[in-house]
Amino acid sequence: MTSLPGDSALAPEDDQRQSGARPVRLRHRRAFGEAVLHAPQTLRALVRADEIWLVAVAAAVGVAAGVMVSAMTITTYAIHTALFDLPPGERLSGAAFVDPIRCVAVPALGGLMLGALGLLVARFWPRRAVDPIEANALYGGRMSLNDSLIVVLQTVMSNGFGASVGLEAGYTQIGSAVASRLGRSFRVRRNDLRVLVGCGAAGAIAGAFNAPLTGSFYAFELVIGTYSLGTLAPVVVAAIVSVSVVHALHGSPAGLEVLVSTRLEAIDYFPIVLLGVLCALVGILIMRGVTLTETLFRRSGVPSWLRPGIGGLAVGLLALVSPQVLSSGHAALALGFDAPYSLRFVALLLVLKATASAISLGSGFRGGLFFASLFLGAMLGKLFAGVLASVSAAHAIPAVVCALVGMSGMAVAIVGGPLTMGFLALETTGSLPMTAAVLAACVVSALTVRRTFGYSFATWRFHLRGESIRSAVDVGWMRNLTVGRMMRREVRTVRADTPLTAFRRDFPLGATQRVVAVDEADRYAGVVVAAEAHAEIEGITRVSDILHYPDAMLLPQMTIKEAVAMFETAESDALAVVDGPESRHVIGLLTEQYALRRYSEELDRRRKELSGE
Repeated sequence: MTSLPGDSALAPEDDQRQSGARPVRLRHRRAFGEAVLHAPQTLRALVRADEIWLVAVAAAVGVAAGVMVSAMTITTYAIHTALFDLPPGERLSGAAFVDPIRCVAVPALGGLMLGALGLLVARFWPRRAVDPIEANALYGGRMSLNDSLIVVLQTVMSNGFGASVGLEAGYTQIGSAVASRLGRSFRVRRNDLRVLVGCGAAGAIAGAFNAPLTGSFYAFELVIGTYSLGTLAPVVVAAIVSVSVVHALHGSPAGLEVLVSTRLEAIDYFPIVLLGVLCALVGILIMRGVTLTETLFRRSGVPSWLRPGIGGLAVGLLALVSPQVLSSGHAALALGFDAPYSLRFVALLLVLKATASAISLGSGFRGGLFFASLFLGAMLGKLFAGVLASVSAAHAIPAVVCALVGMSGMAVAIVGGPLTMGFLALETTGSLPMTAAVLAACVVSALTVRRTFGYSFATWRFHLRGESIRSAVDVGWMRNLTVGRMMRREVRTVRADTPLTAFRRDFPLGATQRVVAVDEADRYAGVVVAAEAHAEIEGITRVSDILHYPDAMLLPQMTIKEAVAMFETAESDALAVVDGPESRHVIGLLTEQYALRRYSEELDRRRKELSGE
């Protein structure tokens, strides 16, 4: 049949092309379906292979941190307004008047509720939450989201009921926990997971202060423990995104805006440095005060669930003098920069706030000292400026300058992070001369605390628990590198009462360097050097006569650091590994040479991770 020009019949070659196109389209559809089905695996591979995708995950972490900061801030503000009957728009610590009955009753009753919640948590969820610094130092960035949600609930309750604690502990806890959970879902590497935890903390602090540089360097100095070009992009992106989210959710966050003089004389730096030293000393007293309060509550015999109620009652009584001791003190800080307080009232506020913070944390309320340290430092700075002006009016420094310097110096003493506080001063004032002065005081404060005390508040708490953590630098790998993982399990043993003639027959020269000796109960007795056993020494007839290191042995749970220290103490190049100090059954052997080689390999690997090689 002949086709007419208007017909749609295909030529034979067109038919072949169309029939060949169908399988291609089917293959494309099938490939697309498989890609959708295996999208999680594909995304995980991209995140592990390309740092651009890691930055994208960090942006998602910033979104989550901004949402959490906004939610916690709005929630606590609503609780304050309802429980303390505040006028619309007024903040608790900046309130001109709070009803005395509410001022005392709310913290006390709230403390009882928090204590009851603590009992339930201890019974049904007894695990201890790991904070971002501890997670990055010991556990490669692994945090529990459920544990962190409990911390957030306790922090919101503590701050909402008026306890003198800040929300920053809850901000960083939930931001870092979400980042850890997201990173583990993508199965990122250990170092990348630690960076994401730092991104969560950066987003939390940046959103809280409307200060992305402050949040970024908080992560670098306190949570990641180091700075590198490889960590710069994800951390900064998370901080900027978080600030943008907070702006989008409820307008401008409660950042500090302070106007200061753009000029400082060279002679002004001498009292500024002195103020840095003073901030360090007061900060140490506050940290000691928290510990002392905890000890007194523990020794008093008061049940743990009742302690927050007693602490809340004490804080409420202090708040009768001034409501500025309640809550974190953020509004009180903004008010205190310009308020014309007398020196006596400033000194009173300083003592009241420090006492309320120590009682709040020592009695069991949950929260941090970041915001409190800012307020305390600002009041100390104003007090210092007033005393300086009364001593020498010719060399007086403006009170607002001293308040900023004191705020930063006190925060460095208690929280740590000199660059963090330097950037907070820069983002608060926009003044480079002011930032230089703040950095000078921060460095002096940090050095003073390091030389006289040695800890920030976070690391001091670890020290009290028996942990030897000085920063967030990753030392968890050292604990994972145990003697049990490094030892050689094939160990040749001999009875300690074996004659040397029998030993020489069973262990000829060149067969082994050393043999582990055991007693008649198969317990470790010492180490025999084969070359020494083959030497003809008068009066030496049995293996027990030439045993070395009978009391020096390694345990499988010892870390590489402990093993190296044992080698140095025993002055041995090899030690036996036993299952326990009592049973002393030999399970392996470890040489100092192999332990040091593994230690060097791990150090080199961590160095490459930090430098991005």
